[in-house]
Amino acid sequence: MAGSKNKLVYSSYSLYPNLLRLVFIIVIISVSGSSHEVSNSTAVIKYLPGFSGPLPFYFETGYIGVDEKEDVQLFYYFVKSERNPMEDPVMLWLTGGPGCSAFSGLVYEIGPLKFDVVEYKGSLPTLVQNPYSWTKVASIIFLDSPVGTGFSYSRSQHGWMTSDLKSANQAYQFLKKWLIIHPEFTSNPIYISGDSYSGLPVPVIVQHILDGNEAGHKPFINVKGIVLGNAVTEPTLEGNSKIPFVHGMGLISEELYESLKKTCEGEYTNVSPSNTLCQRDLNSYYQYILGINTVQVLEPACYSIIAPANSEKITTYRRSMSEKHSKWPIQMDQDPQSPVLACRYKNIQSYGYLLSSYWINNDTVREALHIRNGTVDNWKRCNYGLQFEPNLGSSFSYHVNLSKRGSRSLIYSGDHDMVVPHLGTQAWIRLLNYTIVDDWRSWWVDGEVAGYTRKYSNEMTFATVKGGGHTAPEYKPKEALAMFKRWIDSEPV
Repeated sequence: MAGSKNKLVYSSYSLYPNLLRLVFIIVIISVSGSSHEVSNSTAVIKYLPGFSGPLPFYFETGYIGVDEKEDVQLFYYFVKSERNPMEDPVMLWLTGGPGCSAFSGLVYEIGPLKFDVVEYKGSLPTLVQNPYSWTKVASIIFLDSPVGTGFSYSRSQHGWMTSDLKSANQAYQFLKKWLIIHPEFTSNPIYISGDSYSGLPVPVIVQHILDGNEAGHKPFINVKGIVLGNAVTEPTLEGNSKIPFVHGMGLISEELYESLKKTCEGEYTNVSPSNTLCQRDLNSYYQYILGINTVQVLEPACYSIIAPANSEKITTYRRSMSEKHSKWPIQMDQDPQSPVLACRYKNIQSYGYLLSSYWINNDTVREALHIRNGTVDNWKRCNYGLQFEPNLGSSFSYHVNLSKRGSRSLIYSGDHDMVVPHLGTQAWIRLLNYTIVDDWRSWWVDGEVAGYTRKYSNEMTFATVKGGGHTAPEYKPKEALAMFKRWIDSEPV
């Protein structure tokens, strides 16, 4: 290791005494289990290309090395709470995929920035403030995980190989080191959060934290619980819930639904090839949902409807319909030189995804974000080419364990998501067999029903976001912020 990349940079902590900085470095080396020079870096950003004027919030980016040799360099964006950063919770946010950058959370879901979605004409896309950012009430670390996601990279070939369990452990290592670099947050409540595929690693990260605390590992992490949206948890249950969901949305006929229940016996995800009657009905089902935007069934699909009959199978648990599989005719992020302008008028979310590639792959933007040269040639919002082993089939058992250890949890579902339907989420929650302490009721924002909620013993709250899709805050930002603020402040949703 050589050069400035391998020096510990504390640009955001210039007021700390030199002696305290030295203590930080020594502690980081002891945590990593290695005496070689570390390569963590942080940078405070006050201006961003495409945003008018100075940023009206604290914004930081950086890299933190994990594993024994710190070959894996995890990139993050950090925004301080706009309310009371010294007391408000700190939330670690992972986006789904696996392989989707936390930048999606930052600019499309819960962060303080969003793109001004207008027709692209060659100039740098512009950013504006998101009035419904969750950073109104919490500080948020947006982490590019696992390695290969966003700007996170490996300095060795072996480091690129990862999995559910390995990436969860690396996220835990990351958080420990991040708190050492940011000691002013060690007493704040900590929450681990994410959506979609992150439903698998997030509970594992929390268990690592609790185990580490009990073992006396430093720093002590004041973890309080988890926040998960439309999260993959028990894939078989969630997969089997799609047929009832589609039926409830009026997308298949009553006759086909009754036949599916009879021929498949409620099992739609692992059907034996010998069950020809079930296969026949499933083929009819796939034909009916052709052209449906599965991440939000009411939104127009921004891809050609000429797609394989089993396309719904191919895209299961993928985060964005516009960039999931090479067979799709339209690849919004894969070919940024060929925008599909019609999508601007059909589906603002999909067109906004296109703008991220134009913006973040700009050299001036990369310099402003302090991206290390030569590490990631072409940033992708979702990288599905990871060297990734999905070795965690379910996170259900982790929820069981965490609830016994006193962890709070907010589990929310956009109720128009077909990828991880709310019916599947409710199914695995019922299996926990918790006592209901506040039964099913509506929750309101500005005099309107915003969704429905139920509170359980063991500190678990479930909530639907009415009209929300797979990434609920993206579709219903005001309602999602109200839900999160009430819950994080221990108020009734």
